[in-house]
Amino acid sequence: MSNQSRSKTRLSRALGVALTPKAARYMEKRPYAPGEHGRTKRKQDSDYAVRLREKQRLRAQYGIREKQLKIAYVEAKRTAGQTGENLVELLEMRLDALVLRAGFARTITQARQFVVHRHILVDGQLVDRPSFRVKPGQLVHVKSRSEGTEPFQVAAAGGHVDVLPKVPGYLEVELDKLQARLVRRPKRAEVPVTCDVQLVVEYYAAR
Repeated sequence: MSNQSRSKTRLSRALGVALTPKAARYMEKRPYAPGEHGRTKRKQDSDYAVRLREKQRLRAQYGIREKQLKIAYVEAKRTAGQTGENLVELLEMRLDALVLRAGFARTITQARQFVVHRHILVDGQLVDRPSFRVKPGQLVHVKSRSEGTEPFQVAAAGGHVDVLPKVPGYLEVELDKLQARLVRRPKRAEVPVTCDVQLVVEYYAAR
């Protein structure tokens, strides 16, 4: 196991949510926190600690920095509706998140790399910012020159289907063509993210 895989697995166990397929397999064998006290019953956490951990879970699943999550929270708060639901829905429209949901990548880290390395187009235009927000109706697809490379050949053949959640209803995916269209704004209930978003809202509201 590489140092990066080991780090992701350890973080997954600490947060109680699998961040990679490898971490998911590891957690099936060791469903407890890392460290020598991982199996022992934890003392009851403070309200702050519970909210902090939930915020960290959300951040880790999207692989974003604290500053990026805070910016998204502020926007979600200004948007009509439930702040927590808005927050997840805004994060889910990030380009790297949709590359992962479509099955083009195996992990959020790989999805971000694909975007940064200029393999991904939106409506035919190259976009190399993982945080780019895709609008309903826009088409996300792999650059033609990149389609023949091994990672995308694996993806097009459905190589990640067994380790990723089912494609959500807000995406129309043609995996063999390596393209996906965001047909509408995601709804929180459909987003395959493990998080009590109300606790995240409470974490920021208290600061």
